[in-house]
Amino acid sequence: MRDNYAHRTVSFQESVIRKMTRVCQQYGGINLAQGFPEKEPPAEVIQEAVQAIQNGNNQYSITWGQKALREAVAQKVQKFNGINADPEREVTITCGSSEGLIASLLGLVNPGEKVVIFEPFYENYLPGLALCGATPLFVHLRPPAWAIDMEELERAFAQNPRAIILNSPGNPSGKVFSQNELAVIAHYCQERGVLVITDEIYEHIIYDGLEHIPMAKLPGMWERTVTVSGCSKTYSATGWRVGYVVAHHNIMDAIRKVHDYLVVAAPTPFQIAAALALNLPDSYYDELKKYYQERRDFLLKLFAELSIPVLRPAGAYYMMIQIDHLGYLSDEDFAMALVEKAGIATVPGSSFYHLPEDGRDKVRLCFAKKWSTLYEVQERLTKFLKG
Repeated sequence: MRDNYAHRTVSFQESVIRKMTRVCQQYGGINLAQGFPEKEPPAEVIQEAVQAIQNGNNQYSITWGQKALREAVAQKVQKFNGINADPEREVTITCGSSEGLIASLLGLVNPGEKVVIFEPFYENYLPGLALCGATPLFVHLRPPAWAIDMEELERAFAQNPRAIILNSPGNPSGKVFSQNELAVIAHYCQERGVLVITDEIYEHIIYDGLEHIPMAKLPGMWERTVTVSGCSKTYSATGWRVGYVVAHHNIMDAIRKVHDYLVVAAPTPFQIAAALALNLPDSYYDELKKYYQERRDFLLKLFAELSIPVLRPAGAYYMMIQIDHLGYLSDEDFAMALVEKAGIATVPGSSFYHLPEDGRDKVRLCFAKKWSTLYEVQERLTKFLKG
């Protein structure tokens, strides 16, 4: 009897993040598991989307995306990332950054080829590699500062990988790669002919005066870097599913083929609104950083008061906390107890590592919430831990 599934699906499981969201709903809890913000998109951007629908922009756009949005992306990455991309050949609008990353992997990586991944990693990366038949090579980011294990990195590149996935600022760690770290990675990539697929969806959510440095901006890296980003996090519109990929046309041709047959096109009215969002003034991005840093600092103070060690994030809107001293057998046990007894959903840390034991001492939580939500978290968490 034949199997009732494709063998490529065996190596990965259901999303733990989305699972914890469903568990949270069962208990009517506060969802700190899934990375959606309670912050609304700017009012003028929402109005632009509504107007686009009312004006009849409800059918397919061209596959690569609305011309106005591709031009807005090209202008934005030139301004903020120092990348000069042709909007006609080197920008593609995708159904969120997740689709952009998967389309890039499917378009550029052959079955059996190897891809370097830093861990802890965002859980979509391993299924993406399984779908294209690639083999992951893992390199640890060592806490508490999430430093690259340089010996592991050297060993990984010695195996002649096809590509490396780079997520900065990182999910779940909040890791922001430094200029020196990126230079080392760029050196190996140029030496070995390796492509870089960068997930930069949190590029504008960064703290403590740090700077986001795009890999494509480094000397010699434009021709071998795929930059993936989007509107979900920066403009608080995760449900709109508007992402983008920027890459040299010699790379982009293959990505566009996959994107075309995978999804046809991103939602047209939201593309129109996204073009407006990408042209917001610089003050918007300054306020965004302040908004999330205040919330990060609030939780850093709370966990310090509760004697819970925190792996301090430098970017994105997640933090990982250490729970191994709290008397639970595993991260899953702690996460389930927290949602059942306190109505707070988090993500077990083991879901971000290929060896679950490496993450058993951690859970991840999302702090992209309203103050009222965070105050409720403070009350519930304090009662749970001290009760």
